[in-house]
Amino acid sequence: MDTRLKVIRKSPFQKLTVFASALALLSGCSYKNFMEQEVKAETNKTTVKNENGKQKEGEDSPKPNIVYIVLDDSGYSDLGSYGSEIQTPNLDMLAENGLRYNNSHVTPVCSPTRAALLTGRNPHDIGMATVANFDMGPEYPNKRGRINPEAGTIAEVLKEEGYNSYALGKWHLSPSHQATPAGPYENWPLGKGFDRFYGILEDSSDQYKPELVQDNSFIDVPEKENYHFSEDIVDKANQYVTDQASISPEKPFFLYLAFGAQHQPVQVPQEYIDKYKGVYDKGWDKIREERFNKQTELGIIPNNSVLAPLNPGVKPWDQLTDDEKRAFARLQETYAGFLTHTDEQIGRFIENLEFVGELDNTMIVFLSDNGASAMGKATGSINHTLAYNDLPETINDIVENIDNFGTDKTKAEFPAGWAQVSNTPFKLYKSTMYEAGTKTPMIVYYPKAIKEKGAIRDQYVHVSDITPTVYDLAGIELPKEIKGVKQIPLHGESFSDTLSNSQAAGKDTQYYENNGQRAIYHDGWKAIALHTKGQPYENDVWQIYHLAEDPTESNNLAAKYPEKLKELQKLWDHEAKKYDVLPMTDIMGDGFLVMPSDSNRNRNTFTFYPGMSLLPEGASPFIINRHYSITVPINREESDEGVLLALGNYESGYTLYIKDNKLVYEYNVGTNVYRIESEAPIGQSTIKYEFKPAATPHKGIGSLFINGKEAGSVTIDQTHKFKISFEGLDIGRDTHYPVSPVYENEGNFEFSGELEKVVYELK
Repeated sequence: MDTRLKVIRKSPFQKLTVFASALALLSGCSYKNFMEQEVKAETNKTTVKNENGKQKEGEDSPKPNIVYIVLDDSGYSDLGSYGSEIQTPNLDMLAENGLRYNNSHVTPVCSPTRAALLTGRNPHDIGMATVANFDMGPEYPNKRGRINPEAGTIAEVLKEEGYNSYALGKWHLSPSHQATPAGPYENWPLGKGFDRFYGILEDSSDQYKPELVQDNSFIDVPEKENYHFSEDIVDKANQYVTDQASISPEKPFFLYLAFGAQHQPVQVPQEYIDKYKGVYDKGWDKIREERFNKQTELGIIPNNSVLAPLNPGVKPWDQLTDDEKRAFARLQETYAGFLTHTDEQIGRFIENLEFVGELDNTMIVFLSDNGASAMGKATGSINHTLAYNDLPETINDIVENIDNFGTDKTKAEFPAGWAQVSNTPFKLYKSTMYEAGTKTPMIVYYPKAIKEKGAIRDQYVHVSDITPTVYDLAGIELPKEIKGVKQIPLHGESFSDTLSNSQAAGKDTQYYENNGQRAIYHDGWKAIALHTKGQPYENDVWQIYHLAEDPTESNNLAAKYPEKLKELQKLWDHEAKKYDVLPMTDIMGDGFLVMPSDSNRNRNTFTFYPGMSLLPEGASPFIINRHYSITVPINREESDEGVLLALGNYESGYTLYIKDNKLVYEYNVGTNVYRIESEAPIGQSTIKYEFKPAATPHKGIGSLFINGKEAGSVTIDQTHKFKISFEGLDIGRDTHYPVSPVYENEGNFEFSGELEKVVYELK
């Protein structure tokens, strides 16, 4: 039997559901009432571990374990317990035995959300105003791509309280230029208080061949049949928990489990895609209506909610061609399968917590870091890097790869129409200040404090409130100093009262800002400033919505309530000054092009030696739109061949290699491959590649030289705009995915001759 299906059918949580449903029918009461009675009886018993590490009844238990589970780019309606048709039984069971918050908010992009979650502060004030890829330099202290040491993480705080702390999955809280095998490490997880880390440092990763880091070291992907990143991080999480429960059962733990799912590339085994065969043939209009109706029925959205119209650029389903319908339905089947697979891994983690006797003493907080993304645009995407570089993909390319969705042969993302479905009932997407960007599910499971199992809470909550709530429940005071650094106050507010009191107050004010887009929430009202890139901020057009009466922001009241708008604008100014929101920038993809003056990447010469670990692309020499050369001294016999250097993979990148006595340079921009080929030199030789950019951006001429003599050139009509690849630089080999199909069956294709070094020189 396939063990990947075992949990979803047989996890203890699901056994409890089936058993409870059967007894409820026999006893004539509802399933929900039965569960409430049983859980209430169980939670009246307090527990403590005995000498064997298990738990016994009748005494106060130790400090609670804390678990944060974070999804990436998953929208408000994606879970079954929030209105979806997607199968998420394990998360739904957490909701059934915990609380669902239907008015929980995050920032509209990932790094600021994660920084606010782990510190309990607003992201601007601690250096993480936007994604960690964008380090804007000392001139913008609110955009350094790192958490200031004045804002200690929950891992650092809990360390002082006797906790062990583990981080698994996506980090994305260190500047990309610091994600090198040689550090600096102070902004990596272990530098931020975690005892162990296993995952990826950057924003997104291939699920089958991630750029893995364990603690402070890059490591190879495990040689495991049917490897998948989500499964791997849960295997490791279970190992950490089991080790602690076995060896140090008296110590509590904090575990941060941050999945790469549901961020593109959407990759999952075929069996999960097959679960949804035909489900989405009815199209996004119908599915969105069905989710909206279910949300209303569940009480996830108020009865006065109005389903937002289709977003600009999204066609009604019946206006699509047959090919578009077929491809788009399959992309959504793949996304749904990916989420079911993720839920299954969460189920395995919960099952292990229960097995080692820790579940009843664990507080679990689940959320998504922002709303669903429209990165796939109108057609969907199969090329991760093309999507980031805002380069078009044709529907023909999408259709031709339909059987590769979910595999390692595509880096798939669904079209914007399905992203709006994920964000039901709202308009627009991730990265915007509308509710679709900032309102996501939040489930809190904590048997010791929650008596009203399965209830919904409608208090306004922000991601910065979660860690203060944990401190409140655990009786922890924020230390005045951490590692000798004076700590700034928490900005978030504890919502612990809402765990037991449905009428407790929620947060009344929260500002938002990301890349020049702004918003402010206050006491049921929300104002949004629509900013045009490059224009003065005083020219922004403001909208105002009364969310208490208009949860889906369908009725702009700016003309009707100008005085209310002025009040909210003034409040935004106040909060912006208070939390260091200024200065603002309106960068988007061009943030990848910023090179801060104090960056170790801001050099003109780089020398790399054979044997160097893979260097992530964000820390590699910055060559976009620059005049540069790459020099490689080698010594080879006629039979020697292999890769001299390679950055990227089959979807995008560049490579220099020798095969069949040919010296070849290839530059793959995703839509085209530009190639230079020459006879390979024998003996001591110096190979050089030089790129001279044209006057028009993103164009130029590449030339190959052998011992100073030109061996060929190519006109490159389109270079990358913002980012070359999501796979890094190898010297003397090509690990992970090959850049060129010419050597895709050669493994790492390590150069068999002598390679002295690789020297980049940038002008």
